[in-house]
Amino acid sequence: MKLNLKIWRQKDAKSKGQMVDYPISGIEGDMSFLEMMDVLNEELITKGEEPVEFDHDCREGICGSCSLQINGEPHGPDRRITTCQLHMRKFKDGDTIVIEPFRATAFPVIKDLIVDRSAFDRIQQAGGFISVNTSGNTVDANAIPINKHIADEAMDSATCIGCGACVAACKNASAMLFTSAKVSQFALLPQGQVEAIDRVHHMVRQMDLEGFGNCTNTGACEVECPKGISLENIARMNREFFKANLKG
Repeated sequence: MKLNLKIWRQKDAKSKGQMVDYPISGIEGDMSFLEMMDVLNEELITKGEEPVEFDHDCREGICGSCSLQINGEPHGPDRRITTCQLHMRKFKDGDTIVIEPFRATAFPVIKDLIVDRSAFDRIQQAGGFISVNTSGNTVDANAIPINKHIADEAMDSATCIGCGACVAACKNASAMLFTSAKVSQFALLPQGQVEAIDRVHHMVRQMDLEGFGNCTNTGACEVECPKGISLENIARMNREFFKANLKG
C-alpha cells in the first residue's frame, strides 16, 4: 500500500507543533500500525532526518503505552484493541492517515506523539491500593469467600491498562472511567472495604487536581476503551462517593 501520513511533530513541551506530511509505500496489510511507524522511522533515519517519537512497550495490548489518536479516534478505527494491535488492513491503498498525540490538558505533550500520563499514576497513588498487615498476623488472600459474580466484576474493572483512551475520547477530557475502574476493583471486594471512604475521596480529589474535566455521559470512553471497561463503574464510583460523604 501507498499511504500519506499526516503526523503531529513537536520538538518539546514548550515548542509549537505542526502537522507534517510523510508519504510512505510498501506497507503490507498484515503489518501492525506500530510496525508501519517503524518502517517510516527507518526511512527518516536513512535520510538523516529526525525519527517520529511515539510510545510503545509490550506490543501485545497489555501495557497501555501505545497511545495514538488515529484519524480522530484513540487507537484507531478498530474496537477493543490498542494501537499496537491495529493492523494496516483496516486502511486502503492511497488513504491519508492523520496521527496525533492524545489531546488533554492533563496529558501535556512531551515530544511528537508522546504525552505525559503521570497524572494517572498520581491518581493511583492517592488511593488505588489496600493496606496489608505484614506484622506476622497476615491472613491468607484466599481465606475470604467471594461470590464468583462479584469476583468477575472486580476482575473486569482491574483489566484497565491506563492507556488514556477514555480521556482522549471525551470532549471534556474526563478521567472518570479510569478512576472509577480503579475504585471499583477494590469497592467490590471485602479487602477493599476497610479504606473505602478515604479511597474514593482521595482518588476523586486527585483526579480533579490533575485538571481532568467532568463526565459528559455520552459513553465515548467505553466505546473507545481497548478493554471495554463499562460505564457501570462510573455509576458505582458515584455511589461510593455519595456514601463516603454521608459517612464522612
